[in-house]
Amino acid sequence: MYQARLVPRVLPVLGLVGAPLLIVSDLCVLFGLWDRLSPVTAIGALPIAVWEFSLGVYLIVRGFRPSAITAGNRAAGTPAREPSP
Repeated sequence: MYQARLVPRVLPVLGLVGAPLLIVSDLCVLFGLWDRLSPVTAIGALPIAVWEFSLGVYLIVRGFRPSAITAGNRAAGTPAREPSP
């Protein structure tokens, strides 16, 4: 999604930042550095929760950007397909 620009760039970046934070937070809970109900755990899970919610809402409301797919086809030298009636 990030490279093809099917959605706004901020959405994939939020997921790419949030996933490592969630993994680190889960590992710290696993090794007992903090409790699973601590504020640190909630802060670690917040970016990925926002990403999941915002991506779902964006795709329901707006959908993918089809122009990003056809622009990639044109750049590669293959003609864009016409939609069938």
